[in-house]
Amino acid sequence: MSEQIKVAGLPDNAYRELKPGEKYVPIMLPDKVYPEVNLWSVLWGLLMAILFSGAAAYLGLKIGQVFEAAIPIAIIAVGLSAAFKRTQALGENVIIQSIGATSGAVVAGAIFTIPALYILNLQAEFFQVFMASLLGGFLGILFLIPFRKYFVAEMHGKFPFPEATATTEVLVAGEKGGNQAAVLVVAGAIGGLYDFIVATFGWWSEVFSTRVIDIGNTVADKFKLVFKLNVGAAVMGLGYIVGLKYAAIIAAGSFVAWFVIIPIFAYLGPVITQPIGANVHMLIKDMSAEQIFSHYVRHIGIGGIAMAGLIGIIRSTGIIKSAFVLGIHEIFHGKKGDGEVRWQKDLSMGIIAGGIALTAIVIFVFFLFGVVHNVLYAIVGLLIVLIIAFLFTTVAANAIAIVGTNPVSGMTLMTLILSSLILVGVGLSGTAGMISALIIGGVVCTALSVAGSFITDLKIGYWLGSSPYKQETWKFVGTAFSAATVAWVILILNQTYGFVGEGALVAPQANAMAAVIKPLMSNQPAPWMMYIAGMLMALILLMVDVPALAFALGMYIPLELNTPILVGGLIAWFVSTRSKDAKLNKARKERGTLIASGFIAGGALMGVISAILRYFEINWVNKEWFESNSAEILGLVMFALLCAYMIWDSMRGKPEAE
Repeated sequence: MSEQIKVAGLPDNAYRELKPGEKYVPIMLPDKVYPEVNLWSVLWGLLMAILFSGAAAYLGLKIGQVFEAAIPIAIIAVGLSAAFKRTQALGENVIIQSIGATSGAVVAGAIFTIPALYILNLQAEFFQVFMASLLGGFLGILFLIPFRKYFVAEMHGKFPFPEATATTEVLVAGEKGGNQAAVLVVAGAIGGLYDFIVATFGWWSEVFSTRVIDIGNTVADKFKLVFKLNVGAAVMGLGYIVGLKYAAIIAAGSFVAWFVIIPIFAYLGPVITQPIGANVHMLIKDMSAEQIFSHYVRHIGIGGIAMAGLIGIIRSTGIIKSAFVLGIHEIFHGKKGDGEVRWQKDLSMGIIAGGIALTAIVIFVFFLFGVVHNVLYAIVGLLIVLIIAFLFTTVAANAIAIVGTNPVSGMTLMTLILSSLILVGVGLSGTAGMISALIIGGVVCTALSVAGSFITDLKIGYWLGSSPYKQETWKFVGTAFSAATVAWVILILNQTYGFVGEGALVAPQANAMAAVIKPLMSNQPAPWMMYIAGMLMALILLMVDVPALAFALGMYIPLELNTPILVGGLIAWFVSTRSKDAKLNKARKERGTLIASGFIAGGALMGVISAILRYFEINWVNKEWFESNSAEILGLVMFALLCAYMIWDSMRGKPEAE
């Protein structure tokens, strides 16, 4: 018999670390049963997975941005349950969101790698794309499940989980209604309209740059010093939820990249008379700050991310060991303790171990008969996939937990480089080597993308009290539907638009992968010095106790996306420290979290609508105005007004309104 849910909002210890002896109790009580998996939630979840996979694949290949589907799907789920007057819909909505959100993760894994085959004038069949996405997705789910309790329970309150926070607030507000829902709806409308105007009408520029003033333009050209700021509501809202601590570390990484390393390159540029670096054909003195970033500095960030991942693995050896010990114990002796509690019950370790073994066998067969047609190459490919996917799973989960952004393209680039070197070492190069490396990269990329995305779903479920084993079970089904959809869409888009030539889809990540892999398979160099510099930087950060992953993410993610995150973090600090009354500060901070969640939700939902309009080639942007200095200045003014509204509305929070 199901229990009626009485929603008064999340518990007050949902977002903070627990005190000694304190326990977190979710909205859906652990010892009660609630509607979760049924025909309604599964069918709507699968429909969302199919629709959003198609939309995300098209938008990602056209402009290089894969929107996260979790928040728009949560909004749709809440709207559907209200429209059909479904009671006790919270558990159902979590399942709808969890199944449907697989779309963005699987899409990112596929479109970052597979189109590179077409760019290199090679071919990929539906079967290859589908299997790479399906098997990678399954591997990501299976590798992540043993780490669920660590990330969502043991580290409770230590990671901000920005996207999970925003999605959870949407689901709670939809169930609760009242004042919380009103704050969220108003903020969602403001943030959504603001971002929609930028994306669809172009009334003001999306990015402000110091190049808009003469002195700024001179400094940018001469010293390669430029400041950039994305003025979007969703990105600033993300920064508020991330908080000042991590926002400052991320921004510090970005500032070191843009205000220290790039100017040093520019200073040395005039005396360097030939192109330097792997696959670089321009002189440094002829490069813009952005080109120096992409050719050199970003690779330092990739090296830092890779080393931060290895540091994380070393630090997690105890967790990994306990997961293995628990798994062996469960397989041979059955479960004990809280494993039987619905709210903390995962799929059994026997199922996980068997699933990994079965997936590994299928990957081997797929590589042997569908990709490399050689036993040694298939074994090498399988080992590359298993080792790298396992090592980087915690990196992906950590990145999502900290900043809500998964550096999957950077990790995949590293995978392609390593796999290409290994494959060349065992004798597989040329055209066959390129196909093999990109398919292997597709499997790993999807595994990491799905693992990162899934930790968001599991954190949402933890906060609300869903059954993890149900989320885990149906995630496999969502992955299968998303993999089939994205494989079909990629083939259709290749036939319709293509990825090379006039009028082709841009596919920026796939182009980057193609540019990297071609010289590697022809025994040309990779930017190893940049990677090594990033790795050493991560070790130095470890010595001074600075989170290396957050800092390296700052060096990898473009400056304009990190600066608004810092602004959001500063606003969160400001509104929560203005009073000597701790309860008042807490109320203001929580109201700000609702507003920030609304900005993210509104921006994400309107981003989907904007993508649909672009699909039908509906575009009201005046490109000349949109790229003008005046539009950038107006963008900065509008961003300042948005921040002022955020501060004003957050400061209206009162303790009695909790």
